[in-house]
Amino acid sequence: MATEESANQTTDSPSYIDLDNMPSMDELLEGLIKSDFSEGSIIEGTIVEVRNDGALVDIGYKAEGYVPAAEFRHWTDTKLGDKIDILLEEIENENSMPEISLQKAYAIKSWNKIITESEEGGIVKGLMKHRVKGGIIVDVGGVEAFLPGSQIDIGPVRNMDDYIGQEYDVKILKINHERHNIVVSRRELLEESLRDKRATLLKEMEVGQVRKGLVKNITDFGAFIDLGGVDGLLHITDMSWGRISHPSEMVEVGQEIEVMILDIDYDKERVSLGFKQKSENPWQTVDAKYPVGSHVKGRVVNIMPYGAFVELEDGVEGLIHVSEMSWTKRVTKAGEIVSVGENIEAVVLDIDKENKKISLGLRQKERNPWEVLAEKYPVGSKITGKVRNMTSYGAFVEIENDIDGMIHVSDMSWTRKINNPSEVLKPGDNVEAVILDINTDQQRISLGLKQTEDDPWKDIDKLYAIGSVVKGKVSKITAFGAFVELSHKIDGLIHISQISKNHVEKVKDVLSVGDEVEARVIKVDHDERRIGLSIKAAQSDFTEEDYRAAEQEYSTALKPGEEMVAMGDVFDETFGEIEAQTEKKGKAGAEKQAKQPVEAEEQAKDKIDTPAKS
Repeated sequence: MATEESANQTTDSPSYIDLDNMPSMDELLEGLIKSDFSEGSIIEGTIVEVRNDGALVDIGYKAEGYVPAAEFRHWTDTKLGDKIDILLEEIENENSMPEISLQKAYAIKSWNKIITESEEGGIVKGLMKHRVKGGIIVDVGGVEAFLPGSQIDIGPVRNMDDYIGQEYDVKILKINHERHNIVVSRRELLEESLRDKRATLLKEMEVGQVRKGLVKNITDFGAFIDLGGVDGLLHITDMSWGRISHPSEMVEVGQEIEVMILDIDYDKERVSLGFKQKSENPWQTVDAKYPVGSHVKGRVVNIMPYGAFVELEDGVEGLIHVSEMSWTKRVTKAGEIVSVGENIEAVVLDIDKENKKISLGLRQKERNPWEVLAEKYPVGSKITGKVRNMTSYGAFVEIENDIDGMIHVSDMSWTRKINNPSEVLKPGDNVEAVILDINTDQQRISLGLKQTEDDPWKDIDKLYAIGSVVKGKVSKITAFGAFVELSHKIDGLIHISQISKNHVEKVKDVLSVGDEVEARVIKVDHDERRIGLSIKAAQSDFTEEDYRAAEQEYSTALKPGEEMVAMGDVFDETFGEIEAQTEKKGKAGAEKQAKQPVEAEEQAKDKIDTPAKS
């Protein structure tokens, strides 16, 4: 009984321990771990041993975990007893130790902190860690974020390595919670700061202010100047009062200059700048400094086909037109007279302040030689000169100082009709001529060769009285007659009807150029200056009645076209051949051939009005 009671008391009593059924220590620890530790959780641990390559961390488990030194942000400062938060990745690894990570725990804590405290659009500190494709990895509070290359700075980034190791404020652009990705921008913060600074600076600016700035960029049309947050354009036309071909002649990138504010567009945030406006416009007083008629000195800065530009002072240039470079030479290119860089003296001819133009002259430094020549050689004076040039309508004769006068074909002979000056003159001939007219304004001198002698037609009735017999030499043969050169260089015409009493079919069958003939004067036309001759009327048995008949016959035998030739408008030894060709070509061709001599003469007469220059 006692034994049974004792047994029951032992079984029911709280102090009774069944040693046979009691769990082992490992089972007790395993139950404790299962209840207090869970993989993937962050727990606190204590550093219980510091080794060269890492540290042992007690997390309250049967074994310590190991953290490599590389996971500590400040390994050199790590010591025994330090409390750290670690991530329990695995309760027991292959070494029966807990697998823990300080770095992953820090990353999870940092991520949780940044998504809790920050949001898209927020501003955080970022440490530039290392380059990756397309940008830079930035440490943002322990979390790696991506900074695209386009978001590093306002301008183009030439070398991203220059930013590594630097710490900047960055703006969170995008947070991807699923992938734990963050994209940040530094550029947006810079632009916002710049906008604020620009707005403040624009409010401070006023037109007319002079401010310092740095040359930021140079283009063909001007330079952009950084005024401390606001870029202004200094246009090439506002750089200098003078001539510049490119802005680089005035400024260079990085140079600090003072500029004047010319205009401000607050809406578009544009500023127009000027450099030349800091000094007085030299054109305001140009008429007082360079009065018309004054002699000025300057440097040739540019040459164009039509003239040369001369810089009188900085910002003031004058133009010497080619027509104002020489009194006597026909200048076609300014480069023939002056060259760039040459220092010259000129005369002010005209000033246009409004359009900023000054007309200069080189030739005006000397008196107009045409005026001097007009005084020296009044109309009617005789000159002697050399034939320098020939044209189809006349010859140019040098008088003096490169001044030429022109002898028109109509003023070469009293008695002969000259179609081309080469019939009388040739280049290099020394001739005596008479001044017929001098036009100093148009720089033309008209000369006369025939005027050096008396006009023989004044005494023609005495020299060649009607009915008198004269001798001469055949000079030209035509289809309708022969021209005979008489004394005093006068030509007479023997019509084909007056060659012989017998019928003559062709003149060249009876007469040849150079033949000496004797003929009687049967007609003298003072108005047309022509003499009619007759060989058959010169015969001894020719009666007065025969003479009158010959005169009538001569007058009526000339056809209109032949009369024109008889007047001397055409002297063509091949007239007969041309006439034969004309008949073959038909009426239209004949009319065209007949017009050519008349048109040639009309053109020659027109050219008498051209300037008498070689």
